Amino acid sequence: MSDSASVMVHGMEEGGYSLYGERGGSRSTASGGKQKDVRITIMKIIVLILSVLLLLEGIIYTFVMPCLAPVKVEFSGLQNVSSQMLMDRVSRAGGPTWIQFDSSKVVAALSGISGIDTVSVDKEFPDKVIIRVKERVCVAKTIISVNGSSIPVQIDENGVLFTTSTSDVVKDSNIPLISGLPVENMQAGMRFPARYRPLMEQIAAIQRLPQKYFAAVSEIQVVSKEYGSYELVLYPVHTQVRILTDRTLDEDVLKRMVVVLDVVNSTEPDVKEIDLRYGAISFRKH
Repeated sequence: MSDSASVMVHGMEEGGYSLYGERGGSRSTASGGKQKDVRITIMKIIVLILSVLLLLEGIIYTFVMPCLAPVKVEFSGLQNVSSQMLMDRVSRAGGPTWIQFDSSKVVAALSGISGIDTVSVDKEFPDKVIIRVKERVCVAKTIISVNGSSIPVQIDENGVLFTTSTSDVVKDSNIPLISGLPVENMQAGMRFPARYRPLMEQIAAIQRLPQKYFAAVSEIQVVSKEYGSYELVLYPVHTQVRILTDRTLDEDVLKRMVVVLDVVNSTEPDVKEIDLRYGAISFRKH
């Protein structure tokens, strides 16, 4: 081997140099790059773990915790029924939290209240319950005996008897007092016989008119007849005259009553009874 070749080989062995540069420097750079990649990977894993923990915390506080907290109940449609009374029943039947809240039990519990017609319950995630109530609409009132005491009871268009905590309906002059119905005792949701229900429908139709006809009537008496039929006796306010009519009660009958009363009060002060049945008008004096 020539002297120049020997020097090159010797130089490579001692100094680690090659014809193409520094071999030892390349190894050092590769080792440092690997360490940097490991650190970046570790940082990514830590960031990912923290992100997952934050996400779980957000889910727990946003969704899980509200579901386990006391349920928030809202009512809609209430006018005469006490919200506090409803809330007492909801608390006993529904359950304390949104997850435990039993909608079917609440519907059953509230449907037993006499002044309520229908109930629907909607659970809104994560902690709200909305209870929509449709109350019975009073079209007439009557007096019945309960435990030896006479109390006013309301009647809806379907002939269902019910009571409420408010006395406004009892004092409303546009809601007529009905007497003579075959009802002796009160039960929640009780209906009187079907043959009298058309009378409630007729009364409801008259109440929807702009004129307040029933403000001129203090009482409507139902007089039962043979074969399940009945007639009506109207007692106008501010007079002792009775008005006899058949089972059809409509705007025409009440208009005729008002006109005839005006005539009688001005010309026949001793009339006791006015008969509007059978399409004719007759008088009966004292």
